Amino acid sequence: MSSLLWGSWMPSVVGLLEQRELGARRRVDELREEADRIQAELAVAEREWQEWTIARSKVGEVLAPEEESGRDRGRADESVPTAKGQPGTAPQSAEAVKPKSQVPVWREGLAWSALSVDYQRILQLGADRARLGQGPVTCQEMAAGFGVDVVPARVEALRSKAKRLVARGWLAEPAPGRFTPAPGVAGPGGGS
Repeated sequence: MSSLLWGSWMPSVVGLLEQRELGARRRVDELREEADRIQAELAVAEREWQEWTIARSKVGEVLAPEEESGRDRGRADESVPTAKGQPGTAPQSAEAVKPKSQVPVWREGLAWSALSVDYQRILQLGADRARLGQGPVTCQEMAAGFGVDVVPARVEALRSKAKRLVARGWLAEPAPGRFTPAPGVAGPGGGS
């Protein structure tokens, strides 16, 4: 009789586990929303920073005497920041400057070279996996494939770039968090 009473008072273990699981899932959803918001703010801040850097470089070119502008162009470009905020290396020409946050909308015939190296690496990894029949790639797999630490900050940075490629038509996301080259996007040499 006492076990019968005890059983009616004690909540089920499965019910308790379901409550804990629901609480954990809600927390994950909240954190994902916050991460998405922060990634969006970061993208805007990076774009603004790059625009100011480019504007400063262009003003420097305009204000430099004409015979010096060709010589000083390399020095002005050296200060273009990288994604980590460190001075970058000097591009060889104006066409070589590809701010990392700018991704053109994919169209037939557009080569991968229109993208920065980081985006090209993401596309190459997705194309390699598709060619080998391994299916879409996750951001954790990207981080591991690129030899970077598989930590949330790195994974979220890759997720932001992959989502940007999806939004611009270079990648497809057949399942949440899984990326593959979009239909029609060919290898590095061309876009079709």
